[in-house]
Amino acid sequence: MNLYKDIATYSDEEKKYFHVVVDVPKGASNKYEYDEQGGYFVLDRTLYHQMFYPFDYGFIPQTHAGDGDAVDVCLLVTHPTFSGCVIKARAIGMIKTSDEKGEDMKIIAVPHEKIDPRFAEVQTIDDLPAHFREELLLHFKEYKKLEPGKYEKVVISGFAAKDDAYALIEESRKAYHGELAA
Repeated sequence: MNLYKDIATYSDEEKKYFHVVVDVPKGASNKYEYDEQGGYFVLDRTLYHQMFYPFDYGFIPQTHAGDGDAVDVCLLVTHPTFSGCVIKARAIGMIKTSDEKGEDMKIIAVPHEKIDPRFAEVQTIDDLPAHFREELLLHFKEYKKLEPGKYEKVVISGFAAKDDAYALIEESRKAYHGELAA
């Protein structure tokens, strides 16, 4: 099974729940990536900075974002999962970023309430503590700090609303399926 090609984008499209495939578990300092063509995980790199992922980091299957990859997701979880874990989630917002490869938006999501009830009340980015929101932004600015030629090209433009996140998911799903007009 190819986790990118064979799993649907949505687990419940009507209720706006989508699938997240975890690349990097919370607490890791290794950056794993799923090879979308080959169907396996690779160690892309160990973070150059003394940092770790404060969330499970993964992608939404059958999406094709502006950077050429699947849509990135920061999944807020209580406990780390594992690379390849598939989780039913919903968006609460998005971080607007760009790097050396161009625009690179990050969906901020929480697991379905039956998976982890701790996030049931979290409906938007504003429901997160202010300090944690700042940690999210800082992570994406600083985790490339010691990588030659990358840090100075990272731009963090702040948060976007969950409606913007869902618009990105839908646009990227249509791009994957070739439904966008040229």
